Amino acid sequence: MTALAHEVIPVVTNESVSVDEILWETWKAMELPEGYRAEIIEGAIEVSPTGRRRHAVLISRTRRALEAHLSGGEYVTHQDANVIHRRKSWIPDLFLGPEDLDEIPDEEGLGVDAAGVPMVIEVVSPGARSIERDRVRKRREYARAGIATYVIIDDFDGDGAVLVLTAPNRKKATYEDEHRVPYGTDAVIPSGPAKGFLIDEAITRA
Repeated sequence: MTALAHEVIPVVTNESVSVDEILWETWKAMELPEGYRAEIIEGAIEVSPTGRRRHAVLISRTRRALEAHLSGGEYVTHQDANVIHRRKSWIPDLFLGPEDLDEIPDEEGLGVDAAGVPMVIEVVSPGARSIERDRVRKRREYARAGIATYVIIDDFDGDGAVLVLTAPNRKKATYEDEHRVPYGTDAVIPSGPAKGFLIDEAITRA
């Protein structure tokens, strides 16, 4: 199956098969053009293009700084892999996991189990749908999965801001601790394997 950028795939179901299962099987069968990715987010398959230059720059700066911070520890930084939880699949811009991701496989070997991912980072892309996806829907999904820390680097929040979310409440699909830091001020990861890591002006500068 081939889908277009930002397309939401409709689902027709019957009484004997769950929507989640149909989405899961459809997602697995998809064949996308180069430069596109598909995720299952809150009951829909979403297809989006890879990021623009600024998006790539922010990811690259963050990854280099985070790798230096994590040096010698048991976790490293990864990207371009499926993080999977209960028939949902996401591709964070960056996430922490063991160096050998074979230690946390999902049941079908299509990605990694969210239970082994302590932190995800998303860099917000332009466009109302992309902004809403990272700020709202992925925020709920990552909280439901119990991912301990969710970081949003957001050029489109005022003059730019970093949001650090911790203490996920799975049942409410929310994070109970939230710290928003405008660009130009250091955002600090308060806990977990990346505790003390700074997202500073060296990362967020234009």
